[in-house]
Amino acid sequence: MDFSQQKKGTTAIWAGETERFFQGATTPPIINSVTYAYDDLDEWYDVATGKADGFIYSRNTNPTVHVFEEKVRILECAEAATSFATGMGAISNTLFALLGPGKRVVSLKDTYGGASRLFLDFLPGYNVNVTLCDTTNHEQLEAEIAKGCDLVYLETPTNPTLKIVDIKRLATAAKNVGAVVVVDNTFATPINQNPLQLGADLVLHSATKFLCGHSDAMGGVLAGKAELVEKVFRFREINGASLQADPAYMIARGMKTLELRIERQNASALKIAQFLKNHPKVADVFYPGLPSHLGHDIAQAQMSGFGGMMSFSLNGSYDDVKKFLPKLQFVHLAASLGSVSTLAGPPRTTSHVELTEAQRAQLGIPESLIRYSVGIENVEDLMADLESALGSL
Repeated sequence: MDFSQQKKGTTAIWAGETERFFQGATTPPIINSVTYAYDDLDEWYDVATGKADGFIYSRNTNPTVHVFEEKVRILECAEAATSFATGMGAISNTLFALLGPGKRVVSLKDTYGGASRLFLDFLPGYNVNVTLCDTTNHEQLEAEIAKGCDLVYLETPTNPTLKIVDIKRLATAAKNVGAVVVVDNTFATPINQNPLQLGADLVLHSATKFLCGHSDAMGGVLAGKAELVEKVFRFREINGASLQADPAYMIARGMKTLELRIERQNASALKIAQFLKNHPKVADVFYPGLPSHLGHDIAQAQMSGFGGMMSFSLNGSYDDVKKFLPKLQFVHLAASLGSVSTLAGPPRTTSHVELTEAQRAQLGIPESLIRYSVGIENVEDLMADLESALGSL
């Protein structure tokens, strides 16, 4: 089926599911078989060597996992896609497959804490040259890219302060030096942003988050140019960080409501951000949908919606955060995001728990900051909940 003329909501439901399943099932079966049998040795050989489509061993590929990968591939307008056991599996496998001794990567200071650990602690140990730039300083990023690099790694909006980088501008700079551009699109999702159409070569997601949407399955996914995806896939199949059939099924099922959830979260997050922006006990609100946000104009140009993620800082200290958060009724104080239920927490226990207070301060992450992942609850209830908790300070 040609999905080029279909809307994203239709694609999220039907991509990977256009062929009739076993005995006419209308939902993808969960195929937990480790291995797949062949009566004809020549056919087996052709599948094993990639000359024909099929499945050999589920560490490499799996029919249920393939359904999920197809949904992401088509939604991101990619040539190919491959998946991983976790979002960090997607990030780490991509970086280690495409980088090595003597290679150079240019990235941002504001990437997710786990990615930061790779840049600061792990990649240098493999003699990879890492340069991290001020996230919104596009001139500095362009200058560092122009010096020559092999890979440019971007995240937009960033976690947890929702900074925005211009994908098209930096992809153009990367192309001038032949660098591969990788974009973490977890916060935006394919509903709000498609980095490949803005010049990126690869896009990745922690599928655990918005793609799944229910905080009940973990996974990661990479999509983009077939040659690059194949290289990462070959690394992953030996590295072994494979996505299994059960979580793949749950994520693919969650994706069927992706557009509905994201549209609701987009609208609710904007209302909540506007409410918090005018509250006297809130020092600052970080949400790209606000005209006051430093990256608002870029976000308007490259995003069709501003997402369900925001953060805000209180007029106070971490002690105020500890007093405020337990007062919220319609929030799980938990370390994930992108769920149907609202989730919140400070970066010191969520996105940047791996870093010290001083390191967080260097990244412009105050201890009074709260990351707030808007769910699909009624927005009036969420705002009333926030108002009540803020009133206790």
